[in-house]
Amino acid sequence: MSEQATPASARTDAVPIDWAGYVFVAFFTIPFLLFNVLPVLFGGYVAFTEWSIIGAPAWVGTDNFTAALSDEWVRNAFRNVLLYGLIIVPGVTVFGLLAALFVNQGWPLSAVARTFFFAPYVVSATVIGLIWVWLLDTQYGLINHYLAYLGLDGIPWLTSTDWSLIGVSIASIWWDMGLAFVLFLAALQDIPRDLLEAAKVDGANGLKRLYFITLPLMRPVISMVITLQLISTLRIFSQVYVMTNGGPAGSSDSPIRYIYESAIVRHSFGYASALAILLFALILIVTFVLRFVVRER
Repeated sequence: MSEQATPASARTDAVPIDWAGYVFVAFFTIPFLLFNVLPVLFGGYVAFTEWSIIGAPAWVGTDNFTAALSDEWVRNAFRNVLLYGLIIVPGVTVFGLLAALFVNQGWPLSAVARTFFFAPYVVSATVIGLIWVWLLDTQYGLINHYLAYLGLDGIPWLTSTDWSLIGVSIASIWWDMGLAFVLFLAALQDIPRDLLEAAKVDGANGLKRLYFITLPLMRPVISMVITLQLISTLRIFSQVYVMTNGGPAGSSDSPIRYIYESAIVRHSFGYASALAILLFALILIVTFVLRFVVRER
C-alpha cells in the first residue's frame, strides 16, 4: 500500500506547467526563429549551391567560396572595409569621448551640445548620406565652398579614388558618434566625484585626472564602444550605397554593398550567401582579437 501511495503523492505534488508563460514567450520566439534563425540556416545552405531564386538550388559544394577568394572585387571590398575601420572606429571613439567630456563639464551651451551631438544618430542613414553628398559635392559642396575662401583647391571627396573612402568615413563618423557620446557620458556620470575631488586636492590637474582616474574607470565602456563600432563599420552599407554606390572604380566599395549587387542585381544568391558567410567569419575573428587586445584588466 505504501509503495503505491508514493507515486500518487508525487503526482499530487508536481508543479503544474504554466502555459501562459510559454504563450507570451512565443510572441518573440516564433518570429525570431522564422525571420532570424531560419534565414541564417537557409543562407548557409544556399552558399553551397547555385541559385538565382528561380528553380531549385543546384549543389556546387565549395565552388562559391573558391570563386569568392579569387575574386578581385571581393578582395577590394574587404580591404576597403578594413580601411574604413581604421578611420571610423578611432574617429568615433575620440570625438565621442571629447563630446562627452565637454557636456559633462556643464559649461554654457552644454545642453544644446547634448542635442547636437546625439541628433544625427536618430536620423536614417539615407538622409545622412544625402546630406553629406551635398556637403561634399566637388563643385557646389559647402565644404569646398569654404575651402575656396581659405585659398585652397576643392577636394573631389566622392569622385576621386583617393578621397571617396575618406568622404564616406567622415559622414559615418558624424552619424555614429551619437551612440558613443551617450555611452561615454553615462560612464562619466557614474565616476565617483570623491575620487576626482581628492585628486584635485592632491594637486592633480585636469589632464592627470583624465589620464589616471577617468580613462581607467571608463575602460570597460571604451572597450564596448570600440567593439560595437568595429562590428558596425564592417557591416557598412547605407552610406556607401547612397553616397558613392561603391565607386569610383570600387574605391569606396564594401562587402555588404557587393553582396547586395551579387544577390539583387545579378541574382547570384549562392555566391552572395558565400560572401555573407566570409564577412561573418571576418567579423567574428576581428571581434575576438579586439576583445583579447582591449580586454578588461
